[in-house]
Amino acid sequence: MARIWEADASVGFKRRLGKSALELHNTNDDPSCPDIWELENGDVAVIGRDLTNAYGSRLPQGVHVGVDERLVVIPGVMLRAAKVDIPDE
Repeated sequence: MARIWEADASVGFKRRLGKSALELHNTNDDPSCPDIWELENGDVAVIGRDLTNAYGSRLPQGVHVGVDERLVVIPGVMLRAAKVDIPDE
């Protein structure tokens, strides 16, 4: 069965949503992950800790992680900071 949505790896990064991990004090002087970015086509890229294996056996009913997907975790403050950059529609 074909998927309704598929990620397009050819599009570029448009803008950061919210604040960087450095601005939110979620990293030291190394501004590495986590991060949230809007892509040029409107999709969103999330950089976080890969916890697919840790959560895989205890996902809520009806939730599945596909073989080509990963479950990533980011600090809640990072998503809340991005709220102002995410349109309602």
